[in-house]
Amino acid sequence: MRIVTAEPLTPDAFKPFGDVIEASDAARQFDINYGHTIRFHDLARIDTAAEDGRAGVSIFRSTPLQAPITVKLMEYHPLSSQAFMPLGPRPYLVVVAPKGEFDVSRIRVFKALPGQGVNYHAGTWHHFCLALEGVSDFLVIDRIGEGENCVEHHLDEAEQFTVSL
Repeated sequence: MRIVTAEPLTPDAFKPFGDVIEASDAARQFDINYGHTIRFHDLARIDTAAEDGRAGVSIFRSTPLQAPITVKLMEYHPLSSQAFMPLGPRPYLVVVAPKGEFDVSRIRVFKALPGQGVNYHAGTWHHFCLALEGVSDFLVIDRIGEGENCVEHHLDEAEQFTVSL
């Protein structure tokens, strides 16, 4: 079985798939609340308006898969972006592939650190949340509305791979 090694999650590496959400020095920032708060401004482009959709805020609680992690499923959302922000102190994995026809050879795996979120652009192939080191909660901003907004691809045995940390 093929092994894909997780790489660090950086804005440049992740740009083809979406946005990295983090309070970094690279973000536009300014003081608010009379100097008691720094706003890290406009970190992701949330896109939910297709077919009269609206933005919804949810919490996903993810249980780690048994190691070694074997990727057997990918999905995408044709009508919206989907943003994940971890609410705890644990890293997690982000498995993505470019928009368009699914191509397992173009999969990339990123290791996201605590404090780093992701916003998948509409149409970007991704795996569901892969918590590491324990059950983890994620704040999720995605589309609520009518219409089919989740397309799944079950990887056949030849397409499946394991993740190396």
